[in-house]
Amino acid sequence: MSCIFCRILLGEIPSARVYEDAHAVAFLDINPLAPGHTLVVTRNHHARVWDVPEAELAGLMSAVGRVSRAVVSAAHAEGLNILANNGPVAGQVVPHVHFHLIPRRTGDGILPEWKSTAYPPGEMEAMLKKVADACAE
Repeated sequence: MSCIFCRILLGEIPSARVYEDAHAVAFLDINPLAPGHTLVVTRNHHARVWDVPEAELAGLMSAVGRVSRAVVSAAHAEGLNILANNGPVAGQVVPHVHFHLIPRRTGDGILPEWKSTAYPPGEMEAMLKKVADACAE
């Protein structure tokens, strides 16, 4: 198996595990953006978040919540980024569902500001319909 996270879950690659349950395993990132940067991964291999069955996803998100509280407390953080990249175009390097929990402090300069833009006239309504219709499927 070539998935590095699957190999970590099998114990083939060592990790600094901080939490595990039936749906998720959490371990410290070996190249942290800040002390306490933790990864929460699905116990079963799924490439993208929309590939995860709903019951597993609910369990995963419960673990994300529990580990987030622990990371903020342990790192004495003022805040926390929870990031998940899905697909190479979104920056996903390891094709196994995982969330980055990144403790934050004022002025840490870890992530740049988001550059958002407004929808052109009529496009928000069109996107609303498309997404709502897809949710109803």
